[in-house]
Amino acid sequence: MEQQYDIVVIGSGPGGYVAAIRASQLGYRTAIVEKYSTLGGTCTNVGCIPAKALLDSSEHYHQAQDQFKTHGINITGLQLDFAQFIGRKADVVKQNTSGLVYLMKKNKIDVHHGTGGFVDATHLKVTAADKETVLTSKYFIIATGSKPSSIAGVNIDKQRIITSTESLSLPAQPQSMVIIGGGVIGVELASVYARIGTAVTIIEYTDSLIPAMDRELGKALYKSLGKLNIKMLLGSKVQSATNNGESATVKFLDQEGKEQTITADYCLVAVGRRAYTDGLNLQAVGIVPEKNGKVKVNSSFQTSVPNIYAIGDVIEGPMLAHKAEDEGTLAAEAIHGGKPHINYDLVPGVVYTWPEVAAAGFTEEQLKARGIAYKTGKFPYLASARARASMDTDGFVKVLVSPQYGEILGVHIIGPRAADVIAIAVTAMENELTVEEMFRMCYAHPTYSEALKDAFLMASGQGAVNI
Repeated sequence: MEQQYDIVVIGSGPGGYVAAIRASQLGYRTAIVEKYSTLGGTCTNVGCIPAKALLDSSEHYHQAQDQFKTHGINITGLQLDFAQFIGRKADVVKQNTSGLVYLMKKNKIDVHHGTGGFVDATHLKVTAADKETVLTSKYFIIATGSKPSSIAGVNIDKQRIITSTESLSLPAQPQSMVIIGGGVIGVELASVYARIGTAVTIIEYTDSLIPAMDRELGKALYKSLGKLNIKMLLGSKVQSATNNGESATVKFLDQEGKEQTITADYCLVAVGRRAYTDGLNLQAVGIVPEKNGKVKVNSSFQTSVPNIYAIGDVIEGPMLAHKAEDEGTLAAEAIHGGKPHINYDLVPGVVYTWPEVAAAGFTEEQLKARGIAYKTGKFPYLASARARASMDTDGFVKVLVSPQYGEILGVHIIGPRAADVIAIAVTAMENELTVEEMFRMCYAHPTYSEALKDAFLMASGQGAVNI
């Protein structure tokens, strides 16, 4: 059976479904191909959304244990129902995947479930368990995302040596867990389990948590996670991981190069992700992935085959859902004749621990390496009236500005609702507002965003005005 379209999107994650919706809005007959039975890709099913559901649930439990008494709320017999803890997460995922089904119908987008593989540049064969369908299309957008990576000596068996996917649906609460990797995924899942009482150890190869972000953020997060009794072994190199049946043992070299071992109920591997193009049969159209598995594209997201585009985790750039969404919109518009532009320096990075971490623009390390002059403004949440009212005083806002023109070069936040506050900074930098324009805006009082205003004031040489 053969069906004809203008644009076929391969993959229904945030990049894919946004690309399909925008293509349909522009008047193209559009289809989306999804390997799995539900739409939404990694983010919706086993990534961003379920992780945030567990992060919120675990934070509520943690507050009930440690903070409610201070608020005058006394609870006796507090218990965690782990089955419900996981079950609520599943309900959140279901609501989101159902919403995507609705959006596809609303936008008249055909959905084909199965593995898509190119026959040639205008034909894609979709193989499902019970049938094969060939889709003919003028254009294709590859949005197949990524899969968890591992390292030498560590074989992920999905039983005791697991990825983030399995960690979101464990059958029972583990008593202990060792996490390989102190990046975004590692620290978020460490937070989830440490808050509910699991003994968590993070083993990180570099000398900092979240090493891709500003170093001060990593140092502050280290202190914050320490309050959850998370053990963090920095500068340590994992050698192997072994499934013992009911536990897993990790061997690693510590900071002094001495071999150490640690055994826990589970070993969670969180060392990053790799581009996923398996089954696409790219060789049939002459697309050769780069050494890192990613697909090379031009500024319009075109691959080496002019009618085939690629977005999201399969191309260069940060592996972030919101980055993929923007690229999905721009790829559809590029097909329509538009001239896409995205400033990757201003794609915000966010870590959903508590306090949250968020950043956009250059880090201090990057500015120093490039020899760019800058001034710093830093305001602690300990001095924020709103943060004191909510007992969320860990962290700070740090802004980096040009001393010559007042240009905002970077904003780095660790503190309450940082993921939301960073949008103000991105708006400012996208529209080239100056430090003075930012501190002269009126910010509601008392709010977490006032810390941003005070950081800008301090960067301009003035003192903070809010408490």
